[in-house]
Amino acid sequence: MPDVPEKTQQILHAHAGLIHRVVQACQNRDLRPEVNELLRQAEQNEWYDLVAAIRRILKGERSLDAFRGLDEEDRAIVEAILRGLQDPHTLPDLNAQFDANLAAPGLASLIHSARTGDHQALHTIAAMAHQMLQAGGDMARLAGLVRPLVLGERDPDKLCEGLGENSEKLVLDILAELRKLETH
Repeated sequence: MPDVPEKTQQILHAHAGLIHRVVQACQNRDLRPEVNELLRQAEQNEWYDLVAAIRRILKGERSLDAFRGLDEEDRAIVEAILRGLQDPHTLPDLNAQFDANLAAPGLASLIHSARTGDHQALHTIAAMAHQMLQAGGDMARLAGLVRPLVLGERDPDKLCEGLGENSEKLVLDILAELRKLETH
């Protein structure tokens, strides 16, 4: 995904599991009950437009033009699903690790947007935190920092307590990016 904008890469990374499952369910009807359960959970998180779009894809809709009314995040996910149906090599990597150089600006942007009232950014960062939590270890600790960061915590000593070297660097890079965003 090197040609994909940074924010879109973060969105696709956060939703890689869902994107893969939808593509697989389109190709194997036996997997649809699992995807339908994921869609019910997504509806509970108020992802109504995305769920409706995915249901249309599961029913056979393949025209990108049919999804023009979606917001940026939902559209990125739908485009990734449609591309993945045509060429599985375009699917986001399920095992990709956060690159701090890439992740810090993207995460800081989402945190800043969520803090300033962007509900879509809040949903995105919450979904990312959920996936990070499931990964365990330092990623789970990082997931626990999302809420304090959105609420305005900026003390590096407090935020980095108990983190490994790579995770600490990521947090410090996020804080540096947030300073840039919050001074403009």
